[in-house]
Amino acid sequence: MIARVWKGEVRLADAEVYADYIRETGFREYGETPGNRGAWLLRRDDGDATHFVALSMWDSPDAVRAFAGDDIEAAVLYPEDERYLRPGSSAITHYEVIDTVAPA
Repeated sequence: MIARVWKGEVRLADAEVYADYIRETGFREYGETPGNRGAWLLRRDDGDATHFVALSMWDSPDAVRAFAGDDIEAAVLYPEDERYLRPGSSAITHYEVIDTVAPA
């Protein structure tokens, strides 16, 4: 299994609107892509900035590719992202999941 981690930063004043935008775009597409195992949206407010992390789980690199395209190291951005994201704040990292713990 592959964990895909996207990070981005917006102005605190835009955080609520941007969170809704993520849900309507990337999160919707995660759920529509075969091989997606779920996703979590994380938020941390810090002064005048809000940091978002989207953690998505995938069956395989091919499943990630079905969502992200051939360059899986590039962030999948949508038309309004540029309006909200602070320049240079969007980043993608992938990890191989080597172990899990089921809830008790």
